[in-house]
Amino acid sequence: MNLNLTAMPTTIDLLHLGLAVFAIVFLAAWLSARKNAKSQSVASQPAPQPVEKPAEPAPEVKPEPVNPFKDSTPDSALQLLALLQQNARFIDFLKEDLAGFSDADIGAAARVVHEGGQKTLNEYFTLAPLRQEEEETSVTLPEGFNASEVRLTGNVAGKAPFTGVLVHRGWKAVDVKLPKLAKEHDASIIAPAEVEL
Repeated sequence: MNLNLTAMPTTIDLLHLGLAVFAIVFLAAWLSARKNAKSQSVASQPAPQPVEKPAEPAPEVKPEPVNPFKDSTPDSALQLLALLQQNARFIDFLKEDLAGFSDADIGAAARVVHEGGQKTLNEYFTLAPLRQEEEETSVTLPEGFNASEVRLTGNVAGKAPFTGVLVHRGWKAVDVKLPKLAKEHDASIIAPAEVEL
């Protein structure tokens, strides 16, 4: 990775940066899988047939077993990874051995990743917090709260309602606008090799 690592010395919490980017990639893969599963579910349902009065009773039709798991393709996740590489040099940064660099050099490189990653998020995703309360304030979760939107931590015992401190507001994708891919596009090519002539 040929970045000017001394241009803007700064420090950054790399663990949170890495976790944030991992969450973005995971979210894109999850959204893609969800979209594919819905389209496959609709496509696999037979079209309704006109009902005729049978002369004999129709044989009993057993419903097909329901598969609780979604099929997913990696194309959307790979596409997001390619966009993060293109705009933020994300893979280059994570694949770089940082042992020989100072914290200031790492911080300067992380600034490039942060700015490019933020650009990618803002361009292709509309995100909103799941909770409207301010972090570090007390919240009460009523009985029947949506467990997919709230993860309980700490000393979890008993039944709702639960009262605790909001540590993180959470994120929800309101809209995803990834570019359309041509059918022959090989999504596994995250970044083409570059040859300068």
